[in-house]
Amino acid sequence: MKIALLGYGKMGKVIEKIALNRGHEVTLKIDKDTAPYDITSVDVAINFSTPDSAVENIRIALENKIPVISGTTGWLSELETMKTLCNTHNSAFIYASNFSLGVNIFFELNKHLAKMMKNLTDYSVDLEEIHHTQKQDAPSGTAITLAEGVLENSAYDSWGLAPVEESGKIAITSKRVDAVPGTHTVNYDSEVDSIALTHTAHNREGFGLGAVVAAEWILGKTGVFTMNDVLNIG
Repeated sequence: MKIALLGYGKMGKVIEKIALNRGHEVTLKIDKDTAPYDITSVDVAINFSTPDSAVENIRIALENKIPVISGTTGWLSELETMKTLCNTHNSAFIYASNFSLGVNIFFELNKHLAKMMKNLTDYSVDLEEIHHTQKQDAPSGTAITLAEGVLENSAYDSWGLAPVEESGKIAITSKRVDAVPGTHTVNYDSEVDSIALTHTAHNREGFGLGAVVAAEWILGKTGVFTMNDVLNIG
């Protein structure tokens, strides 16, 4: 399969290495200073560009019927527009806040735990995410997905960056620490005990592998999908 990498930063380079090891070709690499390009010669585009260029990169690919795997966060006000564009052009699209296979299982565990905790009103819930200092958005897209999973299955009605004053709002604490690929924890606390659900990434390889697996899966399909479709879970 011929891959276009939309964004050739650290994640782009990790994805390139994994794709080559799995027998694929990376035939197009787009970075922020790249001149206008022809994307029609590739089979799939994997987007990990900056938030300010993500929408344009995704648009160009979808309008040319090139399936898109997108892991960039920080641009989600345009997500529904991109989904509509995908369906209009009979293309294929997967957005995930995190492509790690383990994290997507973690998302489902988080929802299940929230359902179990829903009626245990002595427990409060909060989230913490820790990332490397180069990460631009806070909270992380993964933390937002986790918060939304709790909201869907609990009496909480919103989330916000810690500290939060309102009852019914989930507090998310964002920390930036050198060389941390990503750690996410969902905490349930009461006066008598605490429950914590944590995913710790050891490196960027898991994010890259999940993106390449999603690219392999989406070939020949049309429509808007999620990593649950790729993994057949949820």
